[in-house]
Amino acid sequence: MAQKPSIPKGTRDFGPLEMAKRNYIFNTVRKVFELYGFRQIETPAQENLSTLMGKYGEEGDKLLFKILNSGDFLHGMTADEVANTSTLKLASKFCEKGLRYDLTVPFARYVVQHREELQLPFKRYQIQPVWRADRPQKGRYREFYQCDVDVVGSDSLLNEVDLMQITDDIFTSFGVRVQIKINNRKILTGIAEVIGEADKIVDITVAIDKLDKIGLDAVNDELRADGISEDAIAKLQPIIKLEGTNAQKLDTIASVLSESEIGMKGVEEMRYILDHLGALNTNGVDTLPEREGWGSAMVQLDLTLARGLNYYTGAIFEVKALDVQIGSITGGGRYDNLTGIFGMPGLSGVGISFGADRIYDVLNQLDLYPKETITGTQLLFINFGEAETAYCMPIAQKARKAGIRTEIYAESAKMKKQMSYANALNIPYVALAGDNEIKEGKVTLKNMTTGEQQLLTPQELLEKIKG
Repeated sequence: MAQKPSIPKGTRDFGPLEMAKRNYIFNTVRKVFELYGFRQIETPAQENLSTLMGKYGEEGDKLLFKILNSGDFLHGMTADEVANTSTLKLASKFCEKGLRYDLTVPFARYVVQHREELQLPFKRYQIQPVWRADRPQKGRYREFYQCDVDVVGSDSLLNEVDLMQITDDIFTSFGVRVQIKINNRKILTGIAEVIGEADKIVDITVAIDKLDKIGLDAVNDELRADGISEDAIAKLQPIIKLEGTNAQKLDTIASVLSESEIGMKGVEEMRYILDHLGALNTNGVDTLPEREGWGSAMVQLDLTLARGLNYYTGAIFEVKALDVQIGSITGGGRYDNLTGIFGMPGLSGVGISFGADRIYDVLNQLDLYPKETITGTQLLFINFGEAETAYCMPIAQKARKAGIRTEIYAESAKMKKQMSYANALNIPYVALAGDNEIKEGKVTLKNMTTGEQQLLTPQELLEKIKG
């Protein structure tokens, strides 16, 4: 017996119902993106490894899917060299391309490559799959979609405010309550300075970013393992544990960072963003809705938020669903130096990425898909034979032109089989036209939910379903 086929770990098939749900997500996100003036682009699934490597930190580089060169990728190497060369070095010889890890670095490459064609500031959105060689687990996949918005060529913090509004608009549309955590890499750099470990900023941010996952004791152990002094760790504790409103936290951290120029710059940027969000919200951004001008999001300044990617230089954000146990579903930040890696220094950018697959899981768990968005066929014509089908076809065509998703059962099968088909696909209406209906120029319409049947003219049928 042939072995049943399978798919790689960390990937998923999506049937018609799943695709209807996913398209609801993509369409909702796309609509909001376009409301704020963003335009769509696409980039290739594979990029040159020279484009991808070194942009995500050491841990990120390990998660890149690398593509073997086509043809004889062992050409020029002896068996001994292959056997005695490290995996990483072999990969550098055998692979020139890789699958994209995210949409931000390919976007930066796109901006540099097409600079002469772009009007700055350039506001783009992108909805495409990405790949990471991560360990598959609940809510974490090796192939998944991201929905990104980015602005390049503008230093204005109004862009960050827009991104927070976009986040709130999208999750309000979905009916999902979320918490937006926000911080600033300049504040983190200032903290590293005032505790006397400025050269350890990467180690500190990587460690404290894990606070929610591994707890404070484990974070402190990791800091010790990275060579952070006990004195610095002690100074870090009250900062990590800082509580209060956003305004109170900012006031406290401003006093702590008063001697750090870059730290105070980060505080100033945070005040600007939170003040402008507060102007949209009559009750302030520390509280939950329902309120005028703001939807389902709660904004919280979180000084432990670090976001592990090396290219962030300013505000950073992360979004978590409040009613579902799952990792972050959205994240991003400002990256002033990213295009400099590709030969275009000084071009500032800021962006945010929505994890479509995690949003999909959240909406599934909370059962928040509107019924009309996941309904496929709305109207099925029963097939009684050639003459009846010939009568139904023009009516079915009128229904389609009226925007009603319509099909005629292809075979003249038993009524029970055709009705079972309608029930299995949750088709809400079934139309029947036999000799009597044809003589009267009408159709019997059955509501599959209530069982109600009505004899209607074709126009009445369309109005009934549309209404």
